Order: sequence, then structure tokens, then C-alpha cells
Amino acid sequence: MNNREFFIYLLIMAGSTYLIRAIPFALIRKKIKNPFIKSFLYYIPYTVLAAMTFPSALYATGGSVTAAAIGLAAAILVSLKTKNLTVVAVTGCVAVFLAESLMAL
Repeated sequence: MNNREFFIYLLIMAGSTYLIRAIPFALIRKKIKNPFIKSFLYYIPYTVLAAMTFPSALYATGGSVTAAAIGLAAAILVSLKTKNLTVVAVTGCVAVFLAESLMAL
């Protein structure tokens, strides 16, 4: 890819992401009172975070989806119990390590 193509792609991406953010501000002038729309907008960040995180958690090990699923399940269980991010991360890593070690035998 040469520099000209790169800058064309960059301008298209910058324009499209700007429009996605700017159009709602330009079109919606009043405060949103509809409870359905308010609840929909409230849950969007959590939904997007889950949609980005879940597939990455399953393919983070580089090939062993089973070990990744075991680590994800362990992390979810510990997160529901402790709600401590450090403990959850360490538990997930240890679970994946143990699962891959046992599968290698």
C-alpha cells in the first residue's frame, strides 16, 4: 500500500467514525424521555464490551479453544463470587495454564 492509498483510507475511516458520533448530536435536540430508548442506550456500553471481549477470550490461547473456555468459565465463576479484577485475571490465567498443561500430557 502506498502513502496515497493510506491517506485515502485514513480520511474515509475518520469521516465515517466522526459522522457516527456527530449525527446523533445534530439530530436529537430534546432530552430523551422514552424509557425504552433510555434503557436501550444505558445497556449499549455493556453489550459492546461483551461482544468485543467474549470472542477474544475464546481465541486468546492461540489454538486451544477448550483451554480458553475452561479459563473463561473459571474467571466468570470467580468474578461472580469475589468481584475482584486481579483475582479474576489470575484465576483465568492459572486455569488456562493448568488446562493446557493437562491437555499436553
